[in-house]
Amino acid sequence: MHRRTVVKAAAATGLAALFGAVATTRAGAATQISERVFDLSIASAALGRSAPVRLILPTDFDARPTRTWPVLYLLHGAHDDYNSWTRETDIEAFTEGLGLIVAMPDGGPTGIPTKWRDGTDYETFQLTEVHAVLRSDYRASTVRAVAGVSTGGYGAIAHAARHPGAFAAAASYSGILDTTLFGVPPLVDAIVARENVAAWSLWGNPVFQYATWRDYNPRVRASALSGTPLYVSNGSGLAGGAGDLLPEALESALWPSAHSFTSALNLLRIPVTTHYYSGGGHSWAYWQPEFRASWPILASELGL
Repeated sequence: MHRRTVVKAAAATGLAALFGAVATTRAGAATQISERVFDLSIASAALGRSAPVRLILPTDFDARPTRTWPVLYLLHGAHDDYNSWTRETDIEAFTEGLGLIVAMPDGGPTGIPTKWRDGTDYETFQLTEVHAVLRSDYRASTVRAVAGVSTGGYGAIAHAARHPGAFAAAASYSGILDTTLFGVPPLVDAIVARENVAAWSLWGNPVFQYATWRDYNPRVRASALSGTPLYVSNGSGLAGGAGDLLPEALESALWPSAHSFTSALNLLRIPVTTHYYSGGGHSWAYWQPEFRASWPILASELGL
């Protein structure tokens, strides 16, 4: 087992013991990680298994039993997991006193929340099954916003584009926003291969299954984002970077994809707030500040 996995498991076990391990006051068991943080395990027909979701509940959730709450979905990136936002950022402290639920659902090993060729469907899990549990058990309202890093940035914009009106706002930080742009399919396939998953098991061969790749491409569906406030950020990576080669090279590889997507929005006269900055790496050191920069847009649409 990876050392980081052992450390995370030990930390979760210790906190669970401190806070009472399992809270059963709501429908379905939820492991309490801290005062406001809970880990759910949701039985998913879309995935054919149970999958985790980390929640941060409002500070006064129990004190206001008749209130419903808007939801901010935060999506993780490739080779990471559903608790990355609480591990890598100050999201728990940042949302202290704010009247919202933060939901961080599993996006699978690649963090690409989509339907795979074998039928495994992270899109339905995140948009339908998680939402149903939040509505029935945690008094979530119908007001939702979504943001994500890396492949989760893809997920945030793809969800909003493929389901117009489902999200009041969407934000991507270093996301893959044009999946069929030259050079991007090999990058996506490399992400899949790194998880020891069979080649082309995501959307198929990018040539012979081009229609599928196109169907899941946020740029192709850009017109569906009219009326949805958007935030897109990406660094230039190696150009203007500080010499951190691997994360800067990856950031550079995503730079054209982000520009292709926002250029499509501009041609359609769909407003988007962009932050394209010099240098920068594909890492949380840049994503947390970008989240804060996008927060006024997300908060406004969440009614905060």
